[in-house]
Amino acid sequence: MQSSSAAHHSDFVDRIERTGIAIALGLMTIVTFSNVVARYVFNSNILWALETTVFLFAWLVLLGASHCVKISAHIGVDLIQNLLPLGIRKAVILLSVVLCVVFSVLLLVGAFQYWWPFATQRSWYEVNDIPMVFFPDLMAEWFNEGEEYEKMPRFIPYAALPIGMVLLTLRFLQAGWHILTERRSMLIASHEADEMVAEASEETRRRDQAGEG
Repeated sequence: MQSSSAAHHSDFVDRIERTGIAIALGLMTIVTFSNVVARYVFNSNILWALETTVFLFAWLVLLGASHCVKISAHIGVDLIQNLLPLGIRKAVILLSVVLCVVFSVLLLVGAFQYWWPFATQRSWYEVNDIPMVFFPDLMAEWFNEGEEYEKMPRFIPYAALPIGMVLLTLRFLQAGWHILTERRSMLIASHEADEMVAEASEETRRRDQAGEG
């Protein structure tokens, strides 16, 4: 039951990350393409396009960082640890996980400390260009003492910071548990080894073809 519950929670986090990444990338593409068409076809400009793509890119990067931990897509160097005995290698990998968790927790604390004032004392602080088109009355009642927002409040796009760091911390903890229970061998994928094996296989194939010829 516990493993089933953990798998369910992992799938839920997967959906959050994948959906967020897809939405951010899709909206970035649409907004950028629309602005290009407006500029070169209609000799006009979408004023809020640049700021929107910047915020969407921030969401894309922060959600992508945590998802890359899950799928072992982060780049790393594993030359030294592959030379170590198996027991020491596992200890070194777990130490790297601990350091990553500490680093991500520090980032989470800093991200929350930066974002929280924009959600409380400075909730009136708006972005520069993006208009507030979704639930302006409701948001004003909750966060801005009844005064309607003209532009999007900054705490909405800035929420990418604490959300991204929470997901990143959870992914490092999950990776550490998988390594500890031997469901996963490394924090990163052995990219360099895979490339060397692929090159060796390709070289062997070429030699075999040359021998047959």
